[in-house]
Amino acid sequence: MSRALAVFHGRFGRATVYQLNRPFNVHAHREGHLIFHVGGTPAQIDVSEQRFLLKDCSVVAVNPWEPHNFLPSDIDHGAIFFVLYVNAEWFAPTAANAQSLRFGRTFFQRTEALDKLIRRTAALVCGAPSLRSLDCELRQLIDSCYEESWQLSEPAQDAHAAAAITDFRVRKSIKLMSESPGAEIELDSIARESGLSRPHFYRLFRTQTGVTPHLYMNTLIMEQALDALVATESPIADIGFDLGFSSQSGFTRFFAANVGMAPTDYRRAAKVLRP
Repeated sequence: MSRALAVFHGRFGRATVYQLNRPFNVHAHREGHLIFHVGGTPAQIDVSEQRFLLKDCSVVAVNPWEPHNFLPSDIDHGAIFFVLYVNAEWFAPTAANAQSLRFGRTFFQRTEALDKLIRRTAALVCGAPSLRSLDCELRQLIDSCYEESWQLSEPAQDAHAAAAITDFRVRKSIKLMSESPGAEIELDSIARESGLSRPHFYRLFRTQTGVTPHLYMNTLIMEQALDALVATESPIADIGFDLGFSSQSGFTRFFAANVGMAPTDYRRAAKVLRP
């Protein structure tokens, strides 16, 4: 069974250590995403329809809003993964650098120095550190991975960076979805309120954002769920109902399909790092 061994939320985003043995649904994150294999059998990861084999000598880097999923090799015991979710605002806090959290390559090999840094930081996460000790290590690791991803990449390859959303109807649909994200929201209604037919809405939304409206909405729901699990003591069932799920089991299935484990397991491991 997949489970969270350590989860920390902080200004940087999230630092997690997971034991994973179940596949995910295709999903995305607003954050940048770094995935490291630190124990057990390798796993396959699909990023924007490309498949990579993640082993203890490599790194997978996923840009914000880039669709991806996880395919385990060992469904009996799983493997251990150290996973970082990096807030773009923490990585590049000025408006001029708003698009700076873009990795040059999705897949690259670890250098000896990078491997040592990955393992040291993963051990700190599992050791329940203070923010003071972890924040510096995370900054060093994220910066090192960012620089390594661009070692053999030309700046022109950054053409996949998210462009500004220029169509006012797509901006309106995002505003409508963001105001009260929930499983009960009908995307067809969002399309109508935005002044678009359903087919035109789906095509235009994907062209402008790089993801489907359904995936975008799921991401918003997951962000709300994660915040509620960590920042409140609300029962799991209440969190699910507030997000539009008719039952706790429905919410649990959704959460497990997007995070890899039940919300109770995630909450049990989660801590908030404060300055």
